[in-house]
Amino acid sequence: MPTCIDMCAEVVAGSAAWLGRGLSCVCVQRRESDARPSFDLTPSQEECLLRLQNRIDVAYDSLIPEHQEALKALWKVAFPEEQLRGLISEQWKEMGWQGKDPSTDFRGGGFISLENLLYFARNFPKSFQDLLRKQEGDRAIWEYPFAVAGVNITFMLIQMLDLEACMCTTSTVFYILKVVKSRQHSSLYAFK
Repeated sequence: MPTCIDMCAEVVAGSAAWLGRGLSCVCVQRRESDARPSFDLTPSQEECLLRLQNRIDVAYDSLIPEHQEALKALWKVAFPEEQLRGLISEQWKEMGWQGKDPSTDFRGGGFISLENLLYFARNFPKSFQDLLRKQEGDRAIWEYPFAVAGVNITFMLIQMLDLEACMCTTSTVFYILKVVKSRQHSSLYAFK
């Protein structure tokens, strides 16, 4: 039986094809008066969703040792051959942070965006390195601040999946939990 972390990781790394079928156009704004479908969650699904909602509320804090270590770990995975000179350094720009202090770029995504970048780097190293070093595609097309893009992807997923909602009954989240449950033994990786 997959754990909460396995289910959440599979949702984040899942195929865009099945994920897209459950998402409505983000251009359409839901109003508070719109009826939300109600679904029953299993206790483990509810626990997983609540843990995820609690994690998205954790802001990145450069004074917390765990956050510092995660940032150092990301550097080590991204550039194993290059020694990091400090948590505030011009080197961070090589990874796609906007300035020499990456802590200023976590505003929208929080600590979970750093965790997602680190998860991506550790579990999909070739894809991570290809995107970081912009090794595939026409260089002019691939110009983007890689690390900041990762933070923004986390932020956009939180918004699209309505994970900050007080009620745990959003149709998108339940659709994804249903799909994950039905495909728990299959490989659903978008970065293969």
